[in-house]
Amino acid sequence: MDVSFLKDILVKSGLAENMASWLAGTIWLIILILASYVIYWITKKILLNTVVRFIQKTKTKKDDILLKHRIFERLSHIIPILFLYLVIPLFFKNYPGLLTILKKGLGLYLLTVTVLLTNSLLNAFHSFYLTLPVSRNRPIKGYVQVVQVLVFFSGLMFIISILFNVSVLSLFTGLGAMAAVIMLIFKDTILGFVASLQISGNDMLKPGDWIEMPGRGADGTVLEISLYTVKVQNWDKTIVTIPTYSLVSESFKNWRGMEESGGRRIKKSVYIDIKSIRFCTPEMIEKFRRIQVLQDYIDQKEKEIAEYNNTYNIDNSVLINGRRMTNIGTFRKYIEEYLKRHPMIHTGMTFMVRQLQSSEKGLPLEIYVFSKDQRWVNYEMIQADIFDHIFAAIPEFGLQIFQEPSGYDILQLSEKN
Repeated sequence: MDVSFLKDILVKSGLAENMASWLAGTIWLIILILASYVIYWITKKILLNTVVRFIQKTKTKKDDILLKHRIFERLSHIIPILFLYLVIPLFFKNYPGLLTILKKGLGLYLLTVTVLLTNSLLNAFHSFYLTLPVSRNRPIKGYVQVVQVLVFFSGLMFIISILFNVSVLSLFTGLGAMAAVIMLIFKDTILGFVASLQISGNDMLKPGDWIEMPGRGADGTVLEISLYTVKVQNWDKTIVTIPTYSLVSESFKNWRGMEESGGRRIKKSVYIDIKSIRFCTPEMIEKFRRIQVLQDYIDQKEKEIAEYNNTYNIDNSVLINGRRMTNIGTFRKYIEEYLKRHPMIHTGMTFMVRQLQSSEKGLPLEIYVFSKDQRWVNYEMIQADIFDHIFAAIPEFGLQIFQEPSGYDILQLSEKN
């Protein structure tokens, strides 16, 4: 039974032959579409229900990825398309023009479903990869997106081939002559792909890293690395997207080394007023000796200085003769001993209390150590506690902090005068 059979019935009913032919074709086409929809509904119902029940019974959650990316829903479209592709020639064999149009339409539909199914499979593969431990150090989203671009681009070529009856090979051959235009169109894709290879191959960046890129307004944690962009969540919770290729062409700071080292650097200076620096008097030395962390240092230093001065017959009546302790040196030693005993300072890493070049602001005394706790809030608290103590301890050594005079200081001075 085909369209001709129904056409004959309509002609006998009194319809004109052209009208009967058009109406018979339309009726059969509607019937076949309805039949394919019923097949699709049954397939989807059976396939999805069976698969969902099976997946829900399994202990692992990895197979849920297939449902999340609608793999089986895409597959349920294929059986109705194949049904129509096989049945339509039987009903429309005497209508070659209509048959060609219907076959092209089914081909386009099948191609679209295939492209979408392939895209879903790639997304499912990436989601499955993210469940593996290796994904923390080797993101592959950029590579997956390159494949997706190629899939969609190939699908577009096949669609053009079906619509215009052109060989796919000739289409790709013609694209060779348009290489410059293609390079321009896919410039960001090519740059992103190359950058992704370099970033992954050189282990420059991975999700979870803390990066700083002031030129792009980025200072926070990397959330995602894709073909075109890298998504960074700043500490103020704003999200910045950076072109992937800019991470290769421009400089950025990755704090991963700090996080993996087990310590976070504290590098701050206290400016000492140079006018307050002096040699220690016997009274000052006795006072410093009562500071517990300095007792051994004072005893050892006094012995060492006495031996040196006796060896060289130093005249102690003049202060600058020979060697003597100073309040700044003793204070520097106090900070070292204080930090060595601090429970949150990492003594196994670079540990230094040093003087920097003096300037019009005084003598910078720099603390260069590492805290054991890398978490930002805790790190800031540790740093603040240390410098609270240092600022409070400075007057005990006869030293003063340099501070530029304020309007209040000038007012007080004028009132005294």
